[in-house]
Amino acid sequence: MQVVSISSLKGGVGKTSVTTGLASAALAAGIPTLVVDLDPHADATTALGVQAGEQLDIGRMLKNPRKARLLDNVVSSGWVEQARRHGGGTALDVAVGSAYTGIYDRPDLGRRDLRRLTSVLAAAEKYELVLVDCPPSLNGLTRMAWSASDRVVLVAEPGLFSVAGTERTMRAIQLFRQEFAPQLAPAGIVANRVRPASSEHTFRLAEMESMFGELLLAPHIPEQANWQQIQGAAHAVHHWPGDSAKNTAKLFDTLLENMLSSQNGTRERRQR
Repeated sequence: MQVVSISSLKGGVGKTSVTTGLASAALAAGIPTLVVDLDPHADATTALGVQAGEQLDIGRMLKNPRKARLLDNVVSSGWVEQARRHGGGTALDVAVGSAYTGIYDRPDLGRRDLRRLTSVLAAAEKYELVLVDCPPSLNGLTRMAWSASDRVVLVAEPGLFSVAGTERTMRAIQLFRQEFAPQLAPAGIVANRVRPASSEHTFRLAEMESMFGELLLAPHIPEQANWQQIQGAAHAVHHWPGDSAKNTAKLFDTLLENMLSSQNGTRERRQR
């Protein structure tokens, strides 16, 4: 099982879009996947076609992690039925998000609190991949996710403030590793909402390549005009009609493959 946190210091860079794009690619590839919606806004839950029922949301599972019974409380994404209609289908489950998680999104969590998500995910062995959609901050929820994760994917737009925020987040990961999570490493940086015709974006992408080297994952994800429509309809990008969606789906397929191969390569180097 690989646990990957999708993080950003700055809001509005499309972090949840990247999370759901990777989840769509994992579903298409037949990888049993769990999405943990740790953002109190719970946008990933909505986009994945899940409505709260009798199951405990992730916030209430975190309240009593030893009795959380994760597998009894996850909800199957509505995308699974879409996949079956297209001749596919595998496990894509969601630990439902809610505003309740906000009680943990503070900067003063101790070591015991930081281990809450780790305890909940101890029961997630049936999944090959766990994607944790973090809030756009470096407060308690993101640090809790990092404690439970093998890797962190950072999402950034090719803009001045987003690039600067990504550099600060990289430093924060290094400090967090030293104190709390020696197993943690960056899986890479996703350049999202890229406008190829923008000279500013072209300049910032070159700057990111210079600053981050091979940590800047390929391919970059271009801005897509109908992305909000796709998410609002609670559809996987792989099941949305039109060439634009098909091209974006292929990009996320490649991005997922590169992200996972990067992680496997790091594990092999550690074993040597």
